[in-house]
Amino acid sequence: MKWHKNLLKIIQDRKGKKLALIVDTSTTETKTDLIANIVTFFKELTPETTLVQADFKIRSTNLITEGTEIKYHTHGKASYTLALEWAEEENIETVFYITDLTGFLPEDMQVPYEVYWLVPTEFVPKAPFGKVMKIV
Repeated sequence: MKWHKNLLKIIQDRKGKKLALIVDTSTTETKTDLIANIVTFFKELTPETTLVQADFKIRSTNLITEGTEIKYHTHGKASYTLALEWAEEENIETVFYITDLTGFLPEDMQVPYEVYWLVPTEFVPKAPFGKVMKIV
């Protein structure tokens, strides 16, 4: 459970910055209870965080509020490009992306903000940029 403390410190260190929590909704094979708990964690610490639900497209962007429900899809297709481009357009300073890192991302893509890949699986692929945190 060391990741809890690390994530807490990272969030606290970014107090007052524009944050986004992006959830990869392309599959129900992830730990949906764990993801719901992380969403609640962000809601309690930084309710001004924007919650983005995305798979191969952006499904929704809202502030994290009471009763926010994640709607998963079962097609297994994920692309990170649109969500990361959205974050740049919105001047997000730090993105927390909950995903298994098996989606599409152009090899040459670069972003002008911090990215934390929160991976809720035992196997953690290499991320093209940013920092990876296993959250199991």
